Amino acid sequence: MPCCAECFGDWGLRKNIPLMSDDVGTCSYCATENVSIIAPPLLSEYFELLISAYREDRDGKTLVEWFRDDWGLFEHPRMDSTRANELLAQILNDEDISRRRYLPVYRSEVNSLQQWENLRHELMYRNRFFPAVEIDRGRLEALLFSLAMDRGEVPGLWYRGRIQISDEPFIADQMGAPPPRTASHGRANPAGIPYLYLGSTQQTAICEIRPHTGELVCVAEFRVAENLTLVDLRMPRKTVSPFLLEGGEEIGRMRNDLPFLARLGDELTRPVIPQTAAIDYTPTQYLCEFIKKCNYDGLVYRSSVGEGINLALFNPEAAGCGTITQHRVNRVSVESEPI
Repeated sequence: MPCCAECFGDWGLRKNIPLMSDDVGTCSYCATENVSIIAPPLLSEYFELLISAYREDRDGKTLVEWFRDDWGLFEHPRMDSTRANELLAQILNDEDISRRRYLPVYRSEVNSLQQWENLRHELMYRNRFFPAVEIDRGRLEALLFSLAMDRGEVPGLWYRGRIQISDEPFIADQMGAPPPRTASHGRANPAGIPYLYLGSTQQTAICEIRPHTGELVCVAEFRVAENLTLVDLRMPRKTVSPFLLEGGEEIGRMRNDLPFLARLGDELTRPVIPQTAAIDYTPTQYLCEFIKKCNYDGLVYRSSVGEGINLALFNPEAAGCGTITQHRVNRVSVESEPI
């Protein structure tokens, strides 16, 4: 029974499985059609390396449970626990693998998530420019490298919206980033340092500017340069592939850092009210300035108000404005939950 990369949902396997097999067909496990399929035992080396980061312990969890929680594997709708365990047993030629329990081998003495929480608090409420709290910047730079997007992954077309201030639509020169003297603080940029914020769809771009019902909005298409190097903070647990790491120790160390990376992604998506934005944006501005210092052109993150994704470009000249369309906001939806 052949499997495919969609069974696992891991981009490293999506990249490597087509290189390992010339067969294309329907997967026997997740039923995905017209994909590269492979005999499960051919993946044994990948999974044996991953399993080396865990040890048997009767007080632990199954490997499938750990792989779901730690790396986001087996999240395909058809890959329930029964199918996932069956596939793992085929990969490892071990029918008893689902009965054994495991715990992680490597435990880091440094809690990078707690370090970030301490730094975040200091940046917001105590010391903005010379904080006493230190984080491992060398490790953070290495983690950012693991989140870098392949240049072929970056969509070429993005959108930016602006609420019209008159009945006349904006022209192309008015749809880019604001000049430095008028650039206010944003989710990624400090005040006075303009970045270009773009959305993956027209609707995302409109939602991000939070218009009111009845307002007119201009939406411009932007083509971004092809050679951009971007950090992807949408879903770090899905972006980092354990199958591209070298050795159980490196896998274990990355596993310990994933909660920290997930928190960084959440920081950029956290809803912020305008009255406290100047303070609440400080940690993400610090993070984005560090990403810029590491010679990246920008970052991609989830939208906090829409379905799509956002792109923050450090150099607004890296994107060119194209067609501009007008939109009228007919309805604004509000959702709430008890707290």
